[in-house]
Amino acid sequence: MTHSYSGQKSRPSAGLRRGLSIWQAVGISVALMAPSMAANINPQGTAGLVGRATPLAFFLAAVAVLLIAYVFVRLCQYYQHAGSVYVFAGATLGPQAGATAGLSLLGTYTFYGLVTASASGVFGAQFLDDTNVWDDQPSWAGFVVGGLALVLVLWLAIVPARRATTTLLVIEGVTVLLILVIALVAFIKMAAGSAPGDASLTLDVFKVAPGTDASTLFLGIIFGLLSFAGFEAAATLGEEAHEPRRDIPRAILGTAIFGGIYFTFVTAVEMMAFGTDAGGVGRFVHSSALMGDIGTDYIASWLGETVTLGAAVSAFACCLACVVGASRLLYAVARDASPGSALSRTGRNDTPAAAAVVVSVAIALIALVCAVFFDAVPFDTFLWSGTIGTLILLVAYVLATVGCIKLLFIDKKMSVPTWEIVVPLAALVMLGYTIWRNVIPFPDANPGRALVIVAFGWVLLVAVLMVATPGLARKLSVSLEEADRHA
Repeated sequence: MTHSYSGQKSRPSAGLRRGLSIWQAVGISVALMAPSMAANINPQGTAGLVGRATPLAFFLAAVAVLLIAYVFVRLCQYYQHAGSVYVFAGATLGPQAGATAGLSLLGTYTFYGLVTASASGVFGAQFLDDTNVWDDQPSWAGFVVGGLALVLVLWLAIVPARRATTTLLVIEGVTVLLILVIALVAFIKMAAGSAPGDASLTLDVFKVAPGTDASTLFLGIIFGLLSFAGFEAAATLGEEAHEPRRDIPRAILGTAIFGGIYFTFVTAVEMMAFGTDAGGVGRFVHSSALMGDIGTDYIASWLGETVTLGAAVSAFACCLACVVGASRLLYAVARDASPGSALSRTGRNDTPAAAAVVVSVAIALIALVCAVFFDAVPFDTFLWSGTIGTLILLVAYVLATVGCIKLLFIDKKMSVPTWEIVVPLAALVMLGYTIWRNVIPFPDANPGRALVIVAFGWVLLVAVLMVATPGLARKLSVSLEEADRHA
């Protein structure tokens, strides 16, 4: 039986048609995960915390994601509509939880918009430097390129271009293939003893270096989880997939498995190629495009430049997805909170244009504040906003996981073996400890302290607002579901 948010049978909206295949469902999850961008810039954040053990942190992130994937698989088998974490939380735990998860997700999308705009700026500026188009760049070059990318993202969010979106997805696929080719070539050369700099295969990349606390892995895991963010995006196709009860769960699980293998293998090759000693880790952390640099060193400069450009396009496409998602969430909130306002109306192209402008301006303002008041460079805004957005997302995942446990093992609305409760409980342990380790001991200096305050301050503010205004929470929960259903 197909279930809606309220427990009644769902009725797909007139604008949604069934017919998408499992491969199209996989495509949307992989595209939003942006594996080519993630493999080039996310591992540096982890390496700054755990050094050579970065692949181990990504492996632990993969384990956590597989546990979370179980939650989405089961929820999608029961609720077959254009849902996401905020709908699942509201359907199982009540309107306050749903609205809290939804508005938390709005924060995540906004900060991830800055993550991907910054990444697009970093990769774009690096490509211009590599091709001698813009030499001797100032430190703010990435902000200029990222700003131009954000302007184009805003335009595409207001005036959807299907052909452009398809092209972006094709470029993402080609870049991922090139990254895998580079990784395989580097792996073979290291195995044969012919790698540049005498790099070689070693299992040290899966061992925490002496002097590093093993619990630090759960600080570094944040950027591993950031790499997987979006793996559950196929859940939004519940009303459009041809066989949603079968295809959506398979797409989510398949994407999680692919991401786990891909990121663990690629980060291991990257760390071994740069070197596991202090010098190698230092070069790794300061690389602006990991696979781009490896492609240049191990094969040819043109290939490295191509991968760097592809990563920039990947970041741009992911930024577009973030702005589109955030603008629709903001539109849904405004539609109930302030009917008739500019934010509650769509534009000439039937898109929430005003909301898209507000989200894009918010992203630009956050970047401006970081640059002016905290002397941030583009990689700083990438790291900081990535940490904040992921910490907020973890809270939404926790709500969805608790909802799954209630649905399956308390309300018993699906027939599943009792032993399976071990899986969502293990997911809660992984999520809970990751959150705990990022808060305790509380960072005694910035930016770490500020990142935690901003992330959980936003969640706490939203939660208090929803508890204080239960009527609004109920309206927002229903509205957010409808908005997501029509997205």
